Amino acid sequence: MAKKKTTRRKAAAKKNSSSDKIDRVTVGCIDSAATKVHQRIQRKNKPDLVFPIRALSNVSYDPRKGYFELGRGRSTRTLTVNTVKTFAQTLKMMSLSKDMIQANDFATKRDAYYQSKNWGNAKFGSQEESDTVMDDIEAMFSLDGVSREQLRYYPEEHGGAVAGELVVLDRDPTSGEELEIDCTKFGTGAYTIPHSVEHLKFRTKAKLILAIETGGMFQRLQYHAYPQKAHCIIVSMGGVPTRATRRFIRRLSDDLKIPVYAFVDCDPYGISNIYRTLKVGSGNAAHINKFFCVPKARFLGVTPQDILDFKLQDATHPLKDIDIKRAKDALKNDPFFRKHKPWVKALEQLLKMKVRAEQQSLAKWGLNYVIDEYLPHKLKKTAGFLP
Repeated sequence: MAKKKTTRRKAAAKKNSSSDKIDRVTVGCIDSAATKVHQRIQRKNKPDLVFPIRALSNVSYDPRKGYFELGRGRSTRTLTVNTVKTFAQTLKMMSLSKDMIQANDFATKRDAYYQSKNWGNAKFGSQEESDTVMDDIEAMFSLDGVSREQLRYYPEEHGGAVAGELVVLDRDPTSGEELEIDCTKFGTGAYTIPHSVEHLKFRTKAKLILAIETGGMFQRLQYHAYPQKAHCIIVSMGGVPTRATRRFIRRLSDDLKIPVYAFVDCDPYGISNIYRTLKVGSGNAAHINKFFCVPKARFLGVTPQDILDFKLQDATHPLKDIDIKRAKDALKNDPFFRKHKPWVKALEQLLKMKVRAEQQSLAKWGLNYVIDEYLPHKLKKTAGFLP
């Protein structure tokens, strides 16, 4: 028994040492920002906080870097009569972050909102207010390489589902003991990505990662053991992927050095929201794109050309007005699509066809046509995938 306890203590110590460095950097950033505010007050100057502007208008895209990068646009929050409450809320939320790091704890967005009810006049009137301040703080500290998760503010939503040839090396949060999670051993279920994935390690013999838009398609591939047949890892994005899902796929891409292919619906939303967010990020989240996007991802399908090649014309739906607007906006304003001529051609083709197709449209040829024909055919021609 004594030997077992000693082993657990060593594992816990190892866990602590691996996260101490990150925590020290995060606390250092908080202390530095607070010290600057204090020093300005001592000099009888109005204190201020500087935040990067989070918008598509303040990003640049360099294919060599592979993600939307923040521009030089900044906004300054100066302490005035009109901003005193928001300024105080910002400092209180920074203080809460430091307290959580020191106590090795965390808070969800909802937790943080309710925690403010003990802040007197600085309390938030709605969660929308607290979310905005939290996003501002993350944007400010992202300039020093610190993410919201490192500030100990975790998302409410869990990550996507994972199946296939992957062993995830996690740890027991109490003892620090390493846990091996085999993603082929969940029966009809699947491994769920945790809200923070920085501590995870991986083992695999998989040849590729398939990021899938819909839960239904993920379930079909999993149920029929497609990952084992194709020697791959499949990840359900469930629409626009959560932060944890994007970070998990990015970690897989970086650590395992295997291709990532996106399999989404053929519509402007699947292309310009889901895929674009996975690959290069977004304007609103430009401050974290370098951590959460997957620059090496490629677009497997469904493409506008697939509608013709797989004779899906009678399994499509007309483009809605919002689809047309989204596609035209992407062609006119989105740096990613404007930089890649194959994407310009594909979106223009989609607008000319005036239709959209879901992943499930492939069921026209049989429920498992996607497994038996579509994916094998596509994966033989990966060099021709859209960027």
